[in-house]
Amino acid sequence: MAAPEGLFVLEGRPTAQLIADQLREQIVQGIFRPGEQINESVLASQLRTSRGPVREALQRLSQEGILVSRRNRGVFVLELSADDVREIYAVREAVESTAADALLDGGQEQVKDTCRILKTVISDMAKQVAVSDWQAIARLDMQFHTSFVAGARNTRLIRIYKTLAAESRMCILNLAVAYPRIDDLVQEHQNLLDLLEAGDREGLHKAIKRHMQKAVEDLTAAREDEAVTKRLQS
Repeated sequence: MAAPEGLFVLEGRPTAQLIADQLREQIVQGIFRPGEQINESVLASQLRTSRGPVREALQRLSQEGILVSRRNRGVFVLELSADDVREIYAVREAVESTAADALLDGGQEQVKDTCRILKTVISDMAKQVAVSDWQAIARLDMQFHTSFVAGARNTRLIRIYKTLAAESRMCILNLAVAYPRIDDLVQEHQNLLDLLEAGDREGLHKAIKRHMQKAVEDLTAAREDEAVTKRLQS
């Protein structure tokens, strides 16, 4: 495995957490592809550090489920199946619905603070949709949902969602060409924001469920199309 160009050298002696954070971002951006092996010694050389912090970082990401450790073979980037996608989005629906309740129960100030952040994200998303910058769109998509969950101010929900967000970005980036509803993205997120701002609990729950179901349909359809293309090319 050649050291990827996007992996920058950390100043000073990098900690395992810094390495894990950087490597996670490289994975969700698609610089490390699903199924690709992560070479510990190459990373250590690239980051100009010993292999100890790198090994710990890889262990952390393996615990998160983003990497998979295979006995006597090494560590590989997770390959997400259609069933994985369904599981990820089912858990996201549960977490975001819980966060929605916590937000609405937290009072108007808590809701206003969260809505203010979400409005900024949607504005940025609209700009990136206009220029079709898919990397930025995927990042802002998850920034919206992560900010939504963070608004609940529940540290455990936030911690759970961190891994879900990374896995979701890995899924979303695979739709760069095939995503059929790019023009609807801003409106879908605006609808979630409007329902939160209005305090419509039932409507928000339904919108979250619908949003996740649509994502699963798009993602699994894209995987089926990719599998057919590979069979035709083989």
